[in-house]
Amino acid sequence: MASRIKDVARLAGVSSATVSRVLANKPHVRDSVKNRVLAAVNELGYEPNRVARSLRVQRSSIIGLIISDVQNSFFNTVVRAIEDSFYEHGYAVFLCNSDEDPEKERMYLNLLKAERVAGVILTPTGRAAETLKSLVQADIPVVVIDRAVPGLELDTVTTNNQEAAYTLVKHLIKQGHRKIAGIFPDLSITTGLERYEGYSSALKEAGLPVNPALIKTGKPVTADGYTLARELLKEQPDAIFSATKLMTLGVLRAVQEKGLSIPEDITLAAFDKLDWMPFQPQMSFAEQPTYDLGKTAAQLLLDRFIHPDYAGRKRTLKTKLHFDVKEADMVLTAQGP
Repeated sequence: MASRIKDVARLAGVSSATVSRVLANKPHVRDSVKNRVLAAVNELGYEPNRVARSLRVQRSSIIGLIISDVQNSFFNTVVRAIEDSFYEHGYAVFLCNSDEDPEKERMYLNLLKAERVAGVILTPTGRAAETLKSLVQADIPVVVIDRAVPGLELDTVTTNNQEAAYTLVKHLIKQGHRKIAGIFPDLSITTGLERYEGYSSALKEAGLPVNPALIKTGKPVTADGYTLARELLKEQPDAIFSATKLMTLGVLRAVQEKGLSIPEDITLAAFDKLDWMPFQPQMSFAEQPTYDLGKTAAQLLLDRFIHPDYAGRKRTLKTKLHFDVKEADMVLTAQGP
């Protein structure tokens, strides 16, 4: 088995970042440390990969990471995977939270551009295109994750949103539901649009109407999920499809306040497992490969350092679908927005 940079670091008694600095011939490494690292390299027969060799030409060892909502636990593992991947190659990750605010996002992107970071990974709002174009023109590579940016040829990592939404709603239809409401993030966000398209395709295929009165859109946050669900419950749907984790939490609160039970009174299908709650009601959901999303985004950016002229690449990862899963037989506790 080939040696890894972690093996060299362990043998030399230094960090992986220090090994990367030595291999990249960067300054400010003591000779004694450098000698230990090189001795470990020779002893293990370690051969630096292309990424490690490319470090010597990078203008910065900082990666900018902008996520849309730091309170959304969906990003916990995504961020961890990105940080793990770049630490392995001697980079530090600078985390920013756009809070689904295009102005805040623009501020961070301009800041990262001014700092001449090595690259940027972000979950874009619906209005990021112009600012991202300026980063690309400044030769700062960009990878977008979870959502695409229409009109720009950027490296992109998403999941099979439309297919998963279609399959979940089709399952609701097979259960006999005919009045299926849908709650989505703003359709200017590609994940919202793709999940809406999957939802509506399943209804049309079954000969059911796509009823505007049963469809609500808003910010992908708990408060909007709660408010929109309260409105939808007035229409007395027999099932709800919720397109994001935080919106689902709002739906659960609205359902409980209405005195309804899941799945006895209303059935729920949603994106993302509520893995940060001690339980969840019986429901169907799409579990996204969050660690692989982050790892794939990081690898695309590392590859981009070596091949800056590649055309924009798109990676679509598969969700894992769970049907009618009940995590624990517990009473639903209301959660605040």
